[in-house]
Amino acid sequence: MKRFPLASAVLLAGLVLPAVADAHTFGAHDAGFAHGFLHPVGGWDHLLAMVAVGLWAAQRGGAALWALPAAFVTAMIGGGLLGMTGIALPAVELGIAGSVIALGALVAAQSRLSLPLSMAVVAAFALFHGHAHGAEMPEAAQPLLYGLGFALATALLHGAGVAAALSLRGIARGTGAALALRGLGAAIGLAGVGLGGVALAALV
Repeated sequence: MKRFPLASAVLLAGLVLPAVADAHTFGAHDAGFAHGFLHPVGGWDHLLAMVAVGLWAAQRGGAALWALPAAFVTAMIGGGLLGMTGIALPAVELGIAGSVIALGALVAAQSRLSLPLSMAVVAAFALFHGHAHGAEMPEAAQPLLYGLGFALATALLHGAGVAAALSLRGIARGTGAALALRGLGAAIGLAGVGLGGVALAALV
């Protein structure tokens, strides 16, 4: 039970910090960081996928607790560089929506893929998210600050997912906590189906 307050604090930080950033009036020096920080939390597709990574990491435990978020953030930065330099990736919006569906499904199924394969899965999806961040960087933004902003926001969203999973374990014991977490994954996956429909409609 000692870790429950810590989990709640991390979750609270993940929810409050974006609101604080949004309410703050940033100067020119901070414009890149502010835009980068707000980009992942400004869309449900990014937010749900990143929280799902945290949920899956906590569900698996062990080395996955840090390895999955680290793989996502690292690959996302790579995708961001591609987007900033104008290198195209195919079907980015569909890839992002697909990541929400797949990551939610993995949590719902309580998947136990090998750790290297799990890292490869989240890294592949992270490329699409990172590309979207990079491609949508404002012209006036400073690339380094912008990248630091979206990397930090992503890490906080992963932390929020981990905190949510740990909080569920503090509230519900044993099978109840596992079922609640799987249900949360299913809800994220279903939301991804809706987002995918929107992305497809935009392409037609």
